[in-house]
Amino acid sequence: MQRIGLFGGSFNPVHLGHLLVAQAAREELQLSRLFFIPAAQSPFKPGRVLAPAEARLQMLRLALAGQTDCEIDDQELERGGVSYTVDTVRDYVRRFPAAQLFYLIGADHVPQLPKWREADGLARLVEFVVIARPGQIAAPLPTPFRGETLNGFPLGVSSSQIRERVRAGLPIELLVGSAVAEAIRNNRLYL
Repeated sequence: MQRIGLFGGSFNPVHLGHLLVAQAAREELQLSRLFFIPAAQSPFKPGRVLAPAEARLQMLRLALAGQTDCEIDDQELERGGVSYTVDTVRDYVRRFPAAQLFYLIGADHVPQLPKWREADGLARLVEFVVIARPGQIAAPLPTPFRGETLNGFPLGVSSSQIRERVRAGLPIELLVGSAVAEAIRNNRLYL
């Protein structure tokens, strides 16, 4: 049975914390494939302005260059509007009917799971893998959700911190990698 990981998020920008989570998920869950799925717009952050979709895709391509067991799925960007996880997961169930699906989720999102669109249906389709930040204890998954917590390589970095560093003119290369940092500079993102 194929074991497929789904890693959704804004990736605004993608950073080394995301890549470490991906590596830990591939190893701990013994995934055969891991898909990065950039969101068009989070239903929980409706007013949030994101870098253009094409720029976020370019940064993901640069960050994942050479990672043969990671793929980028732009279906949420293609659909546009608000991104609902249940729509994406249903697409994976249709495309990979015999696979076991794992959805990676930040620990800060766990309390919101019952508010996600069609939460009960989503809980039946996928197992959740909770990613805790350093020093953070992951809350248990609410009923009827099931899953586990990723041990991983916790790294205390966030996309919002990187955007703040860009605005402040501070270096970001060690947080995002040189290729992504160059793309951010060249596209004048997050200024």
